[in-house]
Amino acid sequence: MAHTQRMTRTERLLLWLNVQTRRISGRQLTFVLAIIVGLVSGGVTCIFEWLLGLIKGGLTSWFPKEEVGWLYLLYPMVGIILASLFVRHIVKDDISEGVTKVLKAMSTSSSEIKPHNCYSSVVGGALTIGFGGSVGPEAPIVLTGAAIGSNIGRIMKLNYRNLTLMLACGVAAALSAIFKAPITGVIFVMEILLLDMSMTAIIPLIISSVTAVTLTFFVRGFEPMLSASTIGDLSFAHIPFYLLLAVLCGLMCYYFMNVNFRVKSLIDRLSRQWQRWVVGGLALGVMILLFPPLYGEGYGIFHHFMKGDVEAVFDNSGFYDYRNNEWVIVGYLMAIMFVKVVAMAVTNASGGVGGTFAPSLFVGAFMGAIVAYVSNTWFGTDLSIAAFSLVGMAGLMSGVMKAPLTAVFLIAEISSAYQLFVPLMLVSCVAYVINRYLEPDSIYTKTLRKKGQLLTHDKDQAVSVVLSIHSLIETNIQSVGEYDTLGDMVVRVIPHTTRNIFPVLNSEGKLLGVVEFDRLRKDMFDQSKYPNSVQRYMITAPDKIYDGESASSVLEKFETTGAWNLPVVDSSDRYLGFVSKSRILTAYREKLKEMTQE
Repeated sequence: MAHTQRMTRTERLLLWLNVQTRRISGRQLTFVLAIIVGLVSGGVTCIFEWLLGLIKGGLTSWFPKEEVGWLYLLYPMVGIILASLFVRHIVKDDISEGVTKVLKAMSTSSSEIKPHNCYSSVVGGALTIGFGGSVGPEAPIVLTGAAIGSNIGRIMKLNYRNLTLMLACGVAAALSAIFKAPITGVIFVMEILLLDMSMTAIIPLIISSVTAVTLTFFVRGFEPMLSASTIGDLSFAHIPFYLLLAVLCGLMCYYFMNVNFRVKSLIDRLSRQWQRWVVGGLALGVMILLFPPLYGEGYGIFHHFMKGDVEAVFDNSGFYDYRNNEWVIVGYLMAIMFVKVVAMAVTNASGGVGGTFAPSLFVGAFMGAIVAYVSNTWFGTDLSIAAFSLVGMAGLMSGVMKAPLTAVFLIAEISSAYQLFVPLMLVSCVAYVINRYLEPDSIYTKTLRKKGQLLTHDKDQAVSVVLSIHSLIETNIQSVGEYDTLGDMVVRVIPHTTRNIFPVLNSEGKLLGVVEFDRLRKDMFDQSKYPNSVQRYMITAPDKIYDGESASSVLEKFETTGAWNLPVVDSSDRYLGFVSKSRILTAYREKLKEMTQE
């Protein structure tokens, strides 16, 4: 009851705001809402980080670094189970795949996200990551920010375009707050969410991001996320090593994406949730026991890399006594880098809540550290482990997410290492090109593109994705049975319809064919022909539309067949209704106008 009352007060406050803001212009309202979204998203991000730190610190901060943390075997399973139970019994909805869920909401749900996502991903993500789930906090907080923006926009009764803009403001604000990187938040929205925005739309994004970051500065301090004190000077002699790093990052991106999907498909084969808990939880526990840096998002190890300290990866592991052996160090770093991808996929597939953002940075940091450490140890170079770790992060992120600009600005902002702009751009672009050749889609868009649910900058394609064919189905067309006669149609069907086409159905409601009025015209006035079966006049439908099929595919069928009406069936071939070409074209024009209006 108390929860309902709190929600009621919140809705009353927003409704009051709706009334008050009617006095200002549309653009001014957008700016006001961008500030509100930034404040709320930034505040929730701070709460999320506090909750995550509280859980993680309470569970692991007391481990002596020279001793094996045997509780690593147990923690991940507990976190996954708690997160899964929370999702199943309290949320009762899927909250995984945060960024992908945002993209899907934009294409299939008119940018409307359920209210529970304003808090559910925070709780689920904190439980998963705090107990050791090897995933990132960015995806849960991105979904949270998107939900905050979407629900504020929905209550304010904004149109599709402005509702989508508020969703994007929430994403930019949340990401900016968690990294203290306002430029990155804006660029992430434009690269990942694929929004085609004018300057009037970019300004609210900036306002929302700056508002969230300002709040975060006062709560968490003004220091950057990473402080790289051993960057060193950039030399032309380092360029070949950066190019080598770029190539390795491009290839590693391909491994990252493919192993992620394959491991998930293996875990998904387990039919029962408890089996996923046991198998996934134990497997993750063993991996973390062997490689403690895999615990949680893994950002802690970044601070050691910024000091050139790679031996810290051995803390709390059974290999602690070998931390000074060069061969063991290289092998251990490589093992952690490759196993991280498996640990990430297992966490998500087993029921955990988290994303791939942090793991891509983690793998990139290890790739950069390995290149620098091997070169320094065995080839006598003097490369900065900190610099190569940072640039490696950008390379992996650029390829995995297909977002080179986001990668460059993120690393520059979180480290204040702006002198690395040239290698950051070089490695990000080369890794992006290599991985795009191997895998055109990002880790967020691959599944959506296969389902035809991905928005792009192409307006025609974007409208085709957003347009719902199900809402255009006409169900008022008279049908006839397979054993009906011409007389039955003349007496019972034709007098009660104005349409010139009739679906013929069997006893199970499956479509057998269609009867066109023109084929009846010659015989319908000759009563001697009334005993004729309707199947004598029936023809096969030129094509069929399947429920849930994309608008672009439907339009292609109309173009190919030249038909003006096509029947719609479900996956079992049961008849649902008809879609007319004129209706879909009218809806297409209306949706295009809705998506492009300011």
